[in-house]
Amino acid sequence: MRVELTERRFRFRAPLRTAYGELHERTVLELHLTEGDVAAIGEAAPLEPYDGISLEAVRAALERCRPLLEDATPQDRTELVDACWLEAGLPQAVAAVDLALWDLEARRTSVPTAVLLGAAQEAAEVPLSATIAAIDRAGAAAEAAAAVEAGLRCVKLKVGVGDDAGRLAAVRATVGQDVALRIDANGAWSVREAVASVAALAPVGLELVEEPVHGLDALREVREQVDVPVVMDETAALPGAPGSGAADGVCLKLSACGGITGLLAAAEAARAAGSFVYVGSTYDGPVGIAAGRATAAALQPTPPCGLATLTLFRDP
Repeated sequence: MRVELTERRFRFRAPLRTAYGELHERTVLELHLTEGDVAAIGEAAPLEPYDGISLEAVRAALERCRPLLEDATPQDRTELVDACWLEAGLPQAVAAVDLALWDLEARRTSVPTAVLLGAAQEAAEVPLSATIAAIDRAGAAAEAAAAVEAGLRCVKLKVGVGDDAGRLAAVRATVGQDVALRIDANGAWSVREAVASVAALAPVGLELVEEPVHGLDALREVREQVDVPVVMDETAALPGAPGSGAADGVCLKLSACGGITGLLAAAEAARAAGSFVYVGSTYDGPVGIAAGRATAAALQPTPPCGLATLTLFRDP
């Protein structure tokens, strides 16, 4: 196969403030594979402030995989992904390979990726949640109103970034009681802080809280002490974490799971442990979002998935 690696950069419409820092732009790597007259594309989306993995580390890992890809045929997909795990060692790099190979199979067979993965139809309905970027009350309320106007019935706010209660109250007053409201702390709190914060914010009506703390034991402690469902996010990247049963739900991301194949395996383990699952985004580019939606379609039913993030960019 012919292999090409390109870089693609996106600017956020407004700075996105999270517990791990403020984001102004997003850069991903696109992996292009060509077999005969069939061309396919995958995406590597490391986010160093979030996952500790640099773009250059992923680029180097994919270059180590290049000889494997150039010598392979599309029929080698499973073996090739396994070989790239051994060679690359980074799930973000393997994700690009896995996405590209699924895309290649879809294009070669003229069967949509979602259907290849088991969805009943290509356009299977996937409920989505909107990420609210504004950190002021009026701005957050306006963004939430726009999301609801666009047809979304779930919005997510980052917390641990200041005026959490005020922003949540403003959003709830704007969208009404029928729209699900979730919060994401990105592990900003200690167990004690998480329990107190969730108790203080819960009266606004919360669907769930994502990653209030980092670590399986800490998630279990919080879960035992709060009435709001606790969802594992960053912690899901730890070996065996999705199937640990440490949280009520698990938010799975292609980048952390090593692509579609790894995400489906993690979802199976999580569900076997009694956790619900949904698919999220590390502010992926269009390729990653398309793959995420195809994967989410195969996993239905799920709660709303965090895949409505392209609108955060100026130029998706």
